[in-house]
Amino acid sequence: MAAVAASAPELKKAKPAIQPLVDLTAGGMGQVNDLILSKAGSNVELIPEIAKHLIDSGGKRLRPMLTLAMADMFGYRGTGHVILAASVEFMHTATLLHDDVVDESDMRRGKLAARKLWGNQASVLVGDYLLGQAFKMMVDVGSLEALRILAEASAIIAEGEVMQLGAAKDISTNEAQYLKVIEAKTAALFAAAAEVGPVIAGVGGAQRAAARRYGMDLGLAFQLVDDALDYGGSSADLGKQVGDDFREGKITLPVVVSLERGTDSERAFWKRCLEEGDIRDGDLEEAIALMRRHGAIEETIVRARQYGASAMAALDELPQGPLTDSLREAVEFCIARVS
Repeated sequence: MAAVAASAPELKKAKPAIQPLVDLTAGGMGQVNDLILSKAGSNVELIPEIAKHLIDSGGKRLRPMLTLAMADMFGYRGTGHVILAASVEFMHTATLLHDDVVDESDMRRGKLAARKLWGNQASVLVGDYLLGQAFKMMVDVGSLEALRILAEASAIIAEGEVMQLGAAKDISTNEAQYLKVIEAKTAALFAAAAEVGPVIAGVGGAQRAAARRYGMDLGLAFQLVDDALDYGGSSADLGKQVGDDFREGKITLPVVVSLERGTDSERAFWKRCLEEGDIRDGDLEEAIALMRRHGAIEETIVRARQYGASAMAALDELPQGPLTDSLREAVEFCIARVS
């Protein structure tokens, strides 16, 4: 995990947007989207039906854009980055299908989760199919190192999911333990998506490490912002119901901070709601009030900004130009979701 400074530089005040990155990777993303549609096909009717439901439900496709941008930054000329970007998106889509089953989620990106429409078994199996397709595409690229990076990320993500399962409903979870979970569960794929760009372009050393560090810190910032939004945002921001983490008994950073700063009676409240699953009318509102009392949401945003600043610093080690500018804007965009 990258070291994080005690205080982060203030990020740019102008309203950031992800559009510059979208525009600069538009050509490659068009090819990625075509490849995704072709590889999600199957003679088994349910597979493309479920895959299309999730693929068409939106999402920024930030992870595959990282792969394209990093490869383009180093002057890569070929189609391998497109194939790897599609693989990254399939890996992400598979984890969403699996996550919704594990978390018993009803909504995904503002639509009914696939498991609510087709059931848990179909969702898990289609997720497995997409993972298989992702690895087939990686092999087609012919880069053993890129395959190793993404295969390792897949294993780390699964470990993160198991760690999160173990930490769920456990109010003794501390900040270090939680950050380890989200580094594995969320940030590992961001890091791998960014790192395979320079790898496919034949770039190693400090610049490859900087690309990976950018992805890792961006992923951590992204997840921490999601944690804050679950208690301080809206359903439109999240693409799911506000308070889902609370209802599912997830121990996220706002909860950890509230527990550390809270009284014995407040700890008893968190224990009843999260460990025992005894959630009553008004408990979500009480949880949010406790977080506000102890500055837990604000503290989570501070941590996100620190990781965002670290991602910015990593970009300083990469070739400068429109692509690095757009990647800086992407960091600011992620943070601005709670601004």
